[in-house]
Amino acid sequence: MLKVQVQRKQGEFTVDAAFSVQEKGITALFGPSGAGKTSIVNMIAGLTRPDSGNIVLNGHCLFDSDKGINLAPEMRRVGYIFQDGRLFPHLSVRGNLTYGMRFVPRSNQYVTFGQVVELLGIESLLDRRPAKLSGGEKQRVAIGRALLCSPALFLMDEPLASLDDMRKSEVLPFILRLCHEFSTPVLYVSHSLDEISRLADQMVVLDHGSVVASGRLEDLPAFRIEKKAVTA
Repeated sequence: MLKVQVQRKQGEFTVDAAFSVQEKGITALFGPSGAGKTSIVNMIAGLTRPDSGNIVLNGHCLFDSDKGINLAPEMRRVGYIFQDGRLFPHLSVRGNLTYGMRFVPRSNQYVTFGQVVELLGIESLLDRRPAKLSGGEKQRVAIGRALLCSPALFLMDEPLASLDDMRKSEVLPFILRLCHEFSTPVLYVSHSLDEISRLADQMVVLDHGSVVASGRLEDLPAFRIEKKAVTA
């Protein structure tokens, strides 16, 4: 489980949010642009330091302002998938996939290269460079690279935002398969209710840097979200 209680002032904007993410499934972090979604995931990932608060993942403290704890990003076992794939252009798909896994202790590895290639359907792409990939293919490779690092948590910051509808429909089933085949929880940032209704089990709603609602989708009738089936 992920427990977050953070405060950070950024110019005139202040993030003051507290919420938790369950041990499995997809939790959507929802809100309009400027609500503080990316600021929060950056703090969880260790890319930005909160002014105060604490972040705990599966009983391990990642950040605690009172105790002076602030683990480096590479020590947090968090897989971060951005809006664009951010693949290494000089490496093949195979090289991108395996880049991070060599830094993961064998005792923490819970997925193999072959499993990831099969899950994401990317065997035919392994020898290509990122410049030869479509947007959807790049995002699948980015998901695979993060998965091969065997994270305890996935952070997905609007991973479909740069894709057209066809590419979105290509990637969505793989995100669902990821959650069904592995127990790793996902914190999924989006301002698209359609994406959330297709993917998420629960939702945290942000406005002006604060949590205004949270819970399972069916328990948030004010948002009128209906879960839609997506076949893999």
